[in-house]
Amino acid sequence: MKRSLVLGCAAVALAAGCGTASAQSKFDIVVGGDVYFQAAYVDQDIDTGLRETEFANRFRLTITPTAKADNGLEYGARLRLRANNGANNGRTTDNDRAFIFANGSFGTLQAGVINGLSDEYGIISPNVEGIAASPDAQYINYYVNANGAPYVLGSLRTLESGDASTKVIYLTPNFAGFQLGASFTPVYGSSNTNVNRVKGSAPYRDIGEVQATYKGEFGAVAIEASAAYQFGKADISNTEDLSSVHVGANIGFAGFKIGGSYAFSGDSGYASGTRGVDDQQVWIVGANYTLGPVILAATYTDAKGIDSAYAGLNARAHLYQAGVTYTVAPGFTAGLEYSYLDNKVGTVNNDANIFLLDTRFAF
Repeated sequence: MKRSLVLGCAAVALAAGCGTASAQSKFDIVVGGDVYFQAAYVDQDIDTGLRETEFANRFRLTITPTAKADNGLEYGARLRLRANNGANNGRTTDNDRAFIFANGSFGTLQAGVINGLSDEYGIISPNVEGIAASPDAQYINYYVNANGAPYVLGSLRTLESGDASTKVIYLTPNFAGFQLGASFTPVYGSSNTNVNRVKGSAPYRDIGEVQATYKGEFGAVAIEASAAYQFGKADISNTEDLSSVHVGANIGFAGFKIGGSYAFSGDSGYASGTRGVDDQQVWIVGANYTLGPVILAATYTDAKGIDSAYAGLNARAHLYQAGVTYTVAPGFTAGLEYSYLDNKVGTVNNDANIFLLDTRFAF
């Protein structure tokens, strides 16, 4: 019923808003992207066989062809390519966005490979990727632990909204700052031409997500907030269904911005009858201050639940972060970040100090 409602709403909205669309002959192609280079120094409790320093980089290229019909319908597609590292250090290129879209008086319809609603539009804190001291950034890539950390440290919003599977998303028009959205994903992890109709081969199937967002300004005060719910059927026998909620809000005033979020996913994905493992949840509180080209930021994250390796271990992490980001020129930033990860998985503590220099260019 929920799946039919999501798809039905999207189809009706598109049909009602489009009418007869006579396309203009001109298609515009917009090219953009971003790239970063990072240098890290890591000091952690369990460091046998580990080096202390590491470099990393990422390059993403986004291509967006668009057109506009005589009746006002805007339509097109988006592809985001990533320079990646394959097996045995083989160089590969993949994509994490590949979808068509249509914008009109009916709202927005997106269909293809894209992350979920809360990952794309949800609020976690003032500090997001690109701002040093963001829990949404790359610090965790440099942390080495046999059983990882709480799974939810990689899922700060609804539990599986970061899954870039093939899906359909519908967004309503913006009403006085409010916008509603709904999405449907047939099966977790299946994207592009990978068609997976075999039951029991993925963690979840028939995944739905709904979200409400708000953005508004009241004089010098800016407010943004979101609330989302994600649900789905466990595709593997004797595991718990997906049920996850996320809420977040930020307030900005006179260069200051403060806010945070809370996500609760309970025992989603746990083996049935699991005992001794906390419900999955993550709290985030953050603040930053912008002074000209400089952003000073700090974040605290409290996460608990099953370990990231899903070995059935109880995991708890406290993450303290501070950072400074400097805008060298338009689109060109440099940031210095310090993260202290107080992490316990099962009975093993493996705390870490992570210093990260981040230089990035967005175009």
